[in-house]
Amino acid sequence: MQHNPEAFNRLARQRRSVFPKQFVPGAKVPDEIISQVLENAIWAPTHKLTEPWHFVVFTGDGLKTFAEYQSGMYKANAGDAFKEDKYIKMQQQPLLASHIIALCMKRTTEVSIPEVEEIAAVACAVQNIYLSIAAYGYGGYWTTGGVTYMPQAKSFFGLHEKDKLLGFFYVGVIGVPSIAGKRQPLELKVEWKRE
Repeated sequence: MQHNPEAFNRLARQRRSVFPKQFVPGAKVPDEIISQVLENAIWAPTHKLTEPWHFVVFTGDGLKTFAEYQSGMYKANAGDAFKEDKYIKMQQQPLLASHIIALCMKRTTEVSIPEVEEIAAVACAVQNIYLSIAAYGYGGYWTTGGVTYMPQAKSFFGLHEKDKLLGFFYVGVIGVPSIAGKRQPLELKVEWKRE
C-alpha cells in the first residue's frame, strides 16, 4: 500500500476550521462528496468494532428544520438566561451552511467498553471528516453549541438515554479562507523515554 506522506503532512497541518460566516452564501457541496466524507469517517478506529458513530445530515429544507428546532428548544428551556441575540444566531447560522452533520455516539451494549472509548472513536471519525472536507477543498468546523448538551434534544437525533450528542459539523464552500494556523513547538508537547 503506497501513500504520499508529504501530501498527508500538508493536509494535516493546513487543515483549518472554517466558520459559517466564511462560507459562500447559498453555495452547495455535492451530496456525493458528503457521502464520501462520511464513508471516510466510518473507517475511524473503534474498540471491538462497535462503530458507535451515528450521523444525521441536514441539507436543503432540512437546514431550516434544524434551525427552527434548535432555536425553539433553546427558547423553551433557557428561562431567565434567554438571550435574544443567541436565539437569532441559532435561527440564522445553520442557513449559511451547505450541510450540517449531527455527530452522535450510540452507546454499545458491550458493558466492558468504557464510554470514553466510544466518545474517542466518534472523535476520530470527526477528524476523518475534517481531513476529508479539507482534501476536497471545502470548509467546515465542529461546534458543541446549540442543543448539544440538552438531554431533551436527544430524541430529535434518534438517540436514547445512554447515547450522546457530541455536536455538529457545519460544511460549506469556502468564501473567506481561514488564517494560517500555529502550534507550539513539538518539543514542548512530547517527552521521549529511551531507557
